[in-house]
Formats: sequence, structure tokens, C-alpha cells
Amino acid sequence: MNSNIPSTERMNSEDRSNQTGSGQPVKSWAAELWDWVKTIVVAFVIMMLLNLFVFNLSMVKGQSMQPTLVERDRLFVNKIVYDIGKPSRFDVIVLRDPSEGVEKKEFLVKRIVGLPGDTVEVRDHHLFVNGEQQAEAYTDTEVQDPDFGPITLEDDHYFVMGDNRHEGKSKDSRVFGSITSSEIVGKAEFIFWPFSEIKKL
Repeated sequence: MNSNIPSTERMNSEDRSNQTGSGQPVKSWAAELWDWVKTIVVAFVIMMLLNLFVFNLSMVKGQSMQPTLVERDRLFVNKIVYDIGKPSRFDVIVLRDPSEGVEKKEFLVKRIVGLPGDTVEVRDHHLFVNGEQQAEAYTDTEVQDPDFGPITLEDDHYFVMGDNRHEGKSKDSRVFGSITSSEIVGKAEFIFWPFSEIKKL
């Protein structure tokens, strides 16, 4: 027998060494790495687009929304909800800070308490809207700041306040005036962190 002719058993063994158990060629580590890189890049781009147009994850800074929100709470902010509907009374929203000066921040978290056409007033340490005192279960004290208003809101204007009604604790529409829908980033739907505080707003 010619010893130069490889046996069938030897050929099969070599073939198997170049194939996976499924009969597919073995991927090199470089190809595997490239697949992972592409997956990560695509996922990152999708998350960036969603964050830009659909939702935002924000962290609470400051005390103006206590007791509802506390420092470092993480919020899920719906950025498209007001593209298909209008803000409602008592919505918790994220807005661009319309104030000026050294204390100006990029974003604020506040609660809508007045809608277009409403007359808003703080009198005798209580919030009144259209002459009716508001029952504000989300606060833990009466308004300790000086009385305010009354003012009547124009079309597309909203009056916002922080839930913290202790004196000087909230910079809101009593300071910078009413806001328009163009200044609203989105609606804070729920707290998603810390886990022990997860709740819908």
C-alpha cells in the first residue's frame, strides 16, 4: 500500500479539527470580538436616540420637591407624552430653568399647579386656584413663604411649584413666573432608584 496516500480516518480527523460540532467553520477570536463591538455600538446608538427623543433618566438635586422626591432619587422622564397630549394639573415635570443669574440651573423638577386660564394665588399660607383652596396631599406643611398673586395664566402658560413649602426652599413660578410648554422637557413618570423607593408619581 502506498504510504503517501492519507487514510480516510486521518482525513476525517483533520476535517473535524477545522469545523465545529455543528459542521460550521470555527470563528476566529477577531471575528467574535468584531461581532461584540458591532452589537455594543448598535445598542449604544439606539439608547442615545431613545434618550434624545423618547425618555430621559434624571437625578434629583436639591430639596425643592421634598417630601415627594429627595436628593439623588433617579427619575424616568417621558419626553414624548406631551407631543400627544397636554400637561395636566399636578403632573411632576422636568423643565429648563427659565431664571437668570448665578443660581440658574440647567433643569428643575416641579409640579404643575396652574393651567392656562387658571387664576393662581397663595393666600393665608394656602394655595388657591380659581378661588378654591387646593388639597395638597403631597406636601407636609402649609406654604411658609409670603402670600403671592393672584395672577391669571395666559394661553400655553403653566404655574409650577415645588412640593417643599418650607420658607425659601423652592425656586418656582413665584420667582421666575409662569412657564410655557416649550420649556417643559417631559413628565417624570416614576422613581426607578433606589429600589426601595420605586413608585409612580
